Amino acid sequence: MNITLEQAEAVITAAKKKAAEINTKMNIAVVDSGSNLIAFVHMDGGWIGSVDISIKKAKTAAWFQMDTKALTPLVQPGQPLFNIEHSNGGLITFPGGVILKDSSGALIGAVGVSGSTVDDDHAVAEAGADAVR
Repeated sequence: MNITLEQAEAVITAAKKKAAEINTKMNIAVVDSGSNLIAFVHMDGGWIGSVDISIKKAKTAAWFQMDTKALTPLVQPGQPLFNIEHSNGGLITFPGGVILKDSSGALIGAVGVSGSTVDDDHAVAEAGADAVR
């Protein structure tokens, strides 16, 4: 199963709404279950440096089938995935990447958000993910 363009656009819309609610400007990327970019938006005034980060957060979540927030403690020094962020052309292992599942629980893709604090990034990504749950 893969996310449809219609679903990806719904994720983007919901994420943009949450970003506006918390007064931040984000880059929002949606990938399918194979980590292919399906939809992307760069909000006016958002950081250009966060474009790549948002895409990598989405890809990281899809590749490992978990939110990037769940990876954060696993990549710390002395932990089992330390330095994994150097694999696959560069991963982002801090909050802001959230997996997307359909109503049956099947993984259909991921959303990655960057442009503020990691807590804000995660909240905006969660809001986007809620659009397809």
